Amino acid sequence: MTTTAAPIGRFPIPEINDLPEDIRQRILAVQEKSGFVPNVFLVLAHRPDEFRAFFAYHDALMDKPGNLTKAEREMIVVATSNANQCQYCVVAHGAILRIRAKNPLIADQVAINYRKADITPRQKAMLDFAMKVSTQAYAVGEDDFATLQEHGFEQEDIWDIAAIAAFFGMSNRLANVTNMRPNDEFFSLGR
Repeated sequence: MTTTAAPIGRFPIPEINDLPEDIRQRILAVQEKSGFVPNVFLVLAHRPDEFRAFFAYHDALMDKPGNLTKAEREMIVVATSNANQCQYCVVAHGAILRIRAKNPLIADQVAINYRKADITPRQKAMLDFAMKVSTQAYAVGEDDFATLQEHGFEQEDIWDIAAIAAFFGMSNRLANVTNMRPNDEFFSLGR
């Protein structure tokens, strides 16, 4: 239940029934599963081709099997989104992180200062690298790979960490430019 009358973004928000069928079905499926439509779906639906490309890459990164857990993937999003000052992604992915980690405190800890969060040394190394990719990708070097490998990350894991940080850097910028507002529902999920 949304309690605010503030707009969810600064660009036109299409009516769900006016969207192409594939996008409409995806949004309705998310609504069925979560009980509400996350505003990111509505804001990005303004540009259907980009909506499809965005969510295809999102799903390829966030829903794949691998050595990173779904909670760890969300940790990357929350930490880097905080660095990019993206309120939407910190709040929305913070909710997902709380649910996936089954921990009501972890998202707030990671968002505020992951270095002091109740995470493993492996996860701290992962987030150190993700933050470097997010804020200083030009400085990534062999030492970063060696550190991650010491923590058990393989080449494909390192690619995943970098790709998630990079993809959500773009997402953070779009969310900030569009003035995407987090759904009120996100604030209480997983608490």
